[in-house]
Amino acid sequence: MSHKQNIQTHTFSRAGQLLARSKNALIATTLLSLSSTIVSAHSKDTTTLHEWQPDSSVLTQLINAIITPVSASALISIQGNYRVIASDALPDHETGAFPNRNNPNSIKSKNLNYKVPAKPQLSGKTTQLGMSPFGVALNGVPFDPNAAEFWQNNRRSGWQYEALGGGVNLGLDKSSAHVQPDGTYHYHGIPYLLLVDRSTQQLLGYAADGFPIYSPWGYSNALDSSSPVVELKSSYSIKSGSRPSGPKGQYDGTFVEDYQYQPGLGQLDSCNGRSGVTAEYPQGTYYYVISGQFPFIPRCFKGTADSSFERKRGPNNGTQQRAGQGNRQAPGQGNRTPPKQAIAACKGKSEGQTVSFNVNNRRLSGTCRSRNGQLFAVPQR
Repeated sequence: MSHKQNIQTHTFSRAGQLLARSKNALIATTLLSLSSTIVSAHSKDTTTLHEWQPDSSVLTQLINAIITPVSASALISIQGNYRVIASDALPDHETGAFPNRNNPNSIKSKNLNYKVPAKPQLSGKTTQLGMSPFGVALNGVPFDPNAAEFWQNNRRSGWQYEALGGGVNLGLDKSSAHVQPDGTYHYHGIPYLLLVDRSTQQLLGYAADGFPIYSPWGYSNALDSSSPVVELKSSYSIKSGSRPSGPKGQYDGTFVEDYQYQPGLGQLDSCNGRSGVTAEYPQGTYYYVISGQFPFIPRCFKGTADSSFERKRGPNNGTQQRAGQGNRQAPGQGNRTPPKQAIAACKGKSEGQTVSFNVNNRRLSGTCRSRNGQLFAVPQR
């Protein structure tokens, strides 16, 4: 199964073309932080369903030009003190076959809306994750590490299966992901098909407390960007001996409770994070890492998680069932309408037809699409 999108970047001029080729994540992040414009580059077809803005600014064009397909797959905006992320939860890369023998669920489009502090602060304490998503990737797919499976299907047993521990097959694909019963595709570990390569520090998303999430590589000296890039290792190990209760037997990584934190074992702290400089944060920041070892995705926060990530339980949720984020909308979402030129271009047309129209003295080609009962032209990218 593939949810890979054929997304092309805008080119507005020679300068725009150069920007489109740029992989300077710092510039992209800076532009995003300066703008309250929502960027969209994710749909179920080869065109993009833009969230139309009242005006088309140069800044918006620059953002569209330099954001890569991976980072443009969700709607991201700065609204007041928050970074707002809204998505349909559909991955923009190849996935495994779902449903499959060990994961009988199909990927479905969702309406996920999250917000995180734009300027996160360390809280001075550690807060455990629980059963909610830890964060969200730049493509809008949740990082949701804790499995819903427990020993003897008993949540009170004190023994929770680790999705990547090898003791239970949950039908994960090459991106350490599978699908919840409600259709939400989500990551349990390193999203390999989201990576640019496997040796570069890469911003992958944001945690619920607002701190950035990175791939498992970083500077060997956390404060020196000229130091070599190395794989960052967690500081957890499998306990020695046997389990005192429940499933008994040797600790082998099957259960979350099989692991223990050993300060200094790796470069990362108990929440799989550290403080240091990155391309996006040259002055330094606390950040989390998706590692190749347990906990893979962090299981605790150093800041204060936003309530938009809290799991909302439906009336039919059982041990294996997880609820999606529902149909809540982030602040400022849902009130944008296409420009009248885009609507007029599709008058008397059918959905899927290609049309041309003018916006701000610029000739655009687009495809007629329907949203909320309104047919309008979506510009081709």
